[in-house]
Amino acid sequence: MMFFVSLFLMSILFPAMQAKLYTKCELSEVLKDMDGYGGITVPEWVCIIFHSSGYDTQTIVKNKDSTEYGLFQIGNKFWCGSSQNPQSRNFCDISCDKFLDDDLTDDKMCAKKILDNKGIDYW
Repeated sequence: MMFFVSLFLMSILFPAMQAKLYTKCELSEVLKDMDGYGGITVPEWVCIIFHSSGYDTQTIVKNKDSTEYGLFQIGNKFWCGSSQNPQSRNFCDISCDKFLDDDLTDDKMCAKKILDNKGIDYW
């Protein structure tokens, strides 16, 4: 019985998907490969992310027509697929849930695609 109590407590303390709350310095390091992409510098990306998600990878914002996910607040209307919006265009060919983890590889790939198609005004 004690084993199950311990297991239950561990599942509460260590959920399957860990949120990452970045600092400016950590984020600058992670985003250095995006410096200059589309004419946007790392400090500009850091500012965009701060105002979009507060540097929190698990930020979800529900709007009237879509839900936005992760650091870059990528929406499920056009850019990622979710069960909430089965009609999504999913241009990044990815599940929106992937934008909630601390691996930013797919987030950056999709943000570049958005920048190429919609420009910085998306954010």
